[in-house]
Amino acid sequence: MEDVLKGIQPESVFKNFEALTRIPRESGNEEAVANYLVSFAENLGLEVIKEPSNNIIIKKPATKGYENGPTVILQGHTDMVCVKIDELDFDFTKDPIPLVIEGDFVKTKGTTLGADNGIAVAMAMSILESKELEHPALVALFTVAEETGMDGVVSLIPENVKGDILINIDSEEEGTLLASCAGGVNNIIEYPFETGKTAMDEGFKLVIQGLNGGHSGIEINKNRANAIKLMGRVLKAFEGHFKFDLAEIKGGEKMNAIAKRSEITFAVKRSDVEILEQLVPSLESMFVNEFAAADGGIQLVLSEVDLPKTVMTEKSAKDIANILRLTPFGVQTMSGGIPGLVESSNNLGVLEQDGNVVRLTNAVRSSVKSLKFEISERMAVISEMTGAKNYLVADYPEWQFKLESPIRELMKTVYSDMFKAELKVDAIHAGLECGFLKEKVGDIDMVSLGPNLYDVHTPFEKLSIDSTKRVYDFLCEVLKRLK
Repeated sequence: MEDVLKGIQPESVFKNFEALTRIPRESGNEEAVANYLVSFAENLGLEVIKEPSNNIIIKKPATKGYENGPTVILQGHTDMVCVKIDELDFDFTKDPIPLVIEGDFVKTKGTTLGADNGIAVAMAMSILESKELEHPALVALFTVAEETGMDGVVSLIPENVKGDILINIDSEEEGTLLASCAGGVNNIIEYPFETGKTAMDEGFKLVIQGLNGGHSGIEINKNRANAIKLMGRVLKAFEGHFKFDLAEIKGGEKMNAIAKRSEITFAVKRSDVEILEQLVPSLESMFVNEFAAADGGIQLVLSEVDLPKTVMTEKSAKDIANILRLTPFGVQTMSGGIPGLVESSNNLGVLEQDGNVVRLTNAVRSSVKSLKFEISERMAVISEMTGAKNYLVADYPEWQFKLESPIRELMKTVYSDMFKAELKVDAIHAGLECGFLKEKVGDIDMVSLGPNLYDVHTPFEKLSIDSTKRVYDFLCEVLKRLK
């Protein structure tokens, strides 16, 4: 197999990263990458622990002269979000990621890249295998299922990981050091619908597509459209113009990705087909106009299909439309303490039909615990009004800012020395594992950093090569100064 990234600096980092792109590692399918990391550690003669969850812990002793330094935990997650462009024939369970170099960027041919968070794993691997780098005792912690609820860090066995400093490498902006993150919870709405036979004449499918999608935390403030929310507006528009029977509805792919596609199958009277065919283009024009600056590629594609045999009752279809219209999406509150920081948000990420139940999966985030549950309570009210079931899963804590942080101050000094610039200290409106890690390994000194990544959780994800080198060199220099 061709080594696409061969020769790119830092060579060891990109060698390890390319190896990871050849291993299936969608959230929940990390067995292969876990076994790969175990073999990697054993070949280096390093202590390695494989937990039942497939979390991997690799320990490397301090180099000479660093024996009395603090133990540093380097942390990232092995799983990735697997999303592709609709027309691409690609199987994430067996196909290697199709890498492409374009200028300063490592990209793909229509899939997510997996640099979130494969680049962290690759950097830590390079540090572990280095024979030249001076450093204190190291613990490399590679967790699983971060993207689907942080199940790996939740299941982490605390006695397997001890340290004084934790450096999380799951950030996506060079020059910014994160010292706080939002907590979150997945809010599930399940609506049990009733069915019957249609009295309509013609069957149709409507697809909303062409949206940008994006990371539901980091890019929630970019005013991008949500295809599921738009479909709610479509259904309400249909209600105002003609009778229809809804047969099927679905949308989105991942709860933590802004939905870029949704579709419905429905039936109408033959006499209303002309109205339908006029209404759909007008809705498309309205949506394109509303999101012209942030998501101007929205398309509504209408096509004829066989008349569905079973449809939802009129009440059920109306309830589903109301749930979609009322479920909050996007920024809910902004931080009063950190200018420009989203404080609270919700993403309606997945809409699916399971038997006679329509399920909506929401990703609620907030750096204020009470606001996280205030947003969820609104969805509980919506559910109560429509007869839906509402419950919470995968609740994870926020990571609160520490006023005193020696590793943060050291990194600011090193960054200034190396790049003659100030290292920005910030918070992020996304879930990092640091909140759970604080509970697991204690209230130790923590920071989060990473190279420039763009459009993560989308098929357009890309990683800056030059930024990766600078961040890796910076990380190595920080370790060298922890004598």
